[in-house]
Amino acid sequence: MALSRRKFLLGAAAISGAWVTWGSQAAWGVAASVPASSPLTPQFMQLSQLLVNHRLNAGIGARMAAFAATQYPDCASMMTQIIALAASKKAAAVEDFFADIPEGPLQDFAHWVILAWYSGSSSPKKDAQLFTFEEALTYKLSADAVAIPSYGFSGPNMWSRPIVPLTPMPSF
Repeated sequence: MALSRRKFLLGAAAISGAWVTWGSQAAWGVAASVPASSPLTPQFMQLSQLLVNHRLNAGIGARMAAFAATQYPDCASMMTQIIALAASKKAAAVEDFFADIPEGPLQDFAHWVILAWYSGSSSPKKDAQLFTFEEALTYKLSADAVAIPSYGFSGPNMWSRPIVPLTPMPSF
């Protein structure tokens, strides 16, 4: 098969375009950067374990702690107060002490921590900071248990054509 000038130029353009587009390290090939553990991270993870009774990823907790430090100026004191409240109640689960958290910024912060772990993001807004998708508890807890329906032709799990009933034969 002879290589025409047109095929050569199209191939060279395609290779050049691919090199320009993906020449540097691709985004999906880069490992997610884990921020250096801040002094707030162990305290944030302790608070998270009290508020969310699941196994939590420390790397994601470090990202959340860094974000919380920027959004909540008195983050450290709020975490200390909530942890002290849980310790005074000898809480083993969130239900043991959550009702005793005073309303206001302290309870809002506790709600934010729970929301962040379950949603994997800082808020439900479009410009929210994304911490994780795969480790978000909303997805992770139900990943292997809930069958997600697929929408076929006319509804969930309806990929086959509906059987059309036969019309009755006319009687004369």
